[in-house]
Amino acid sequence: GCSMDEAKKKYFEYDYLLLVPTLLLLGLGLVAIYSASSFLAEHRMGDSYYFLKRQGMFCLVGLCLMIFTKNIPSTIYPRLVYPLLGISLFLLMLLLVPGVGAKIGGASRWFRIAGFSFQPSELAKLALAFYVAYSIAKKGPAMSSFSNGLVPHLLIAGAFMGLILLQPDLGTTIIIGCWLVIVLFVGGVNLLHLVGLMLLSLPAVLWLVHKADYRLERWWAFLNPWDDPQGLGFQIIHSFLAIGSGGVLGVGLGNSKQKLFYLPEPHTDFILSIVAEELGLVGLAVIVILFGLLVVRGIQVALRAPDLYSSYLALGVTSFLGLEVMINMGVVMGLLPTKGLTLPFISYGGSSLVISLVSVGILLNISSRR
Repeated sequence: GCSMDEAKKKYFEYDYLLLVPTLLLLGLGLVAIYSASSFLAEHRMGDSYYFLKRQGMFCLVGLCLMIFTKNIPSTIYPRLVYPLLGISLFLLMLLLVPGVGAKIGGASRWFRIAGFSFQPSELAKLALAFYVAYSIAKKGPAMSSFSNGLVPHLLIAGAFMGLILLQPDLGTTIIIGCWLVIVLFVGGVNLLHLVGLMLLSLPAVLWLVHKADYRLERWWAFLNPWDDPQGLGFQIIHSFLAIGSGGVLGVGLGNSKQKLFYLPEPHTDFILSIVAEELGLVGLAVIVILFGLLVVRGIQVALRAPDLYSSYLALGVTSFLGLEVMINMGVVMGLLPTKGLTLPFISYGGSSLVISLVSVGILLNISSRR
């Protein structure tokens, strides 16, 4: 009966330093979404709970998947690498077929299925984390050579980045690029190769920004938001106003002025500025600390993982979370040009929430087998 008890214990044993911040962020996210979107939902959908109900449902689906991912036997993880890669590549290609993907704001990043939309680039990030971890662990010391360390990962990640760029979605592409540099650096790729790669990709990014008018406009709005407060600078100025008027303790839950049609889409990309307005510096600090705990714990899990593959997988998943949080916060505070990127666990959005919870499930799984 001993082994049965042990199995049971393992099944119910969670790493609380991962689980508690995640659940708190989810709770804060639901409160923030209801607060930021109730007014909008009332006007647009005639139901002030519209976004909250949907997000609550994604939460439940995500939590079930998180528990499922936590309890998958570790032997299955390496077998997921190529199926995940194949499925995500296929979905990203499908999006580019005219009429298949849902066009929203000129970009086709979603599939619409039965009233729900799914964003393949979220799945692609997970697939990349699996593939790169597997590949680095397999190559070991050979990672330092150019043909082994840099080329294969660059080709696969490059294919993903190219497909995501064509949607067009430069933000996610840049996130994947930054993420790749971090993971390859830890994986032992020659530093000179990495620096060379970064120097080569800079002109490409600048050209992409220059080529699309809206990206140039965002860049100008980032540099001089006050030059065009009614137009280009509108969103970021209202984000500043929201954060500024929040002060230390905030104006109180539900009392945000900026969400009343001043901040476009307050429940998705710019939800943090509404949180800052309603809960002030204190609320913002709590969120930053919770994300900090998650990321630090994720790195600890990576360092303690029982095998190299799990170690790199934990690092990959954690880096994605951390990068998304940093970039979203940077945008909201005007430290980075505006990019439509969600804040994990807190922004409204099913794909992002479910994939973030699956990522935590992977970390919980790796943490449970030190």
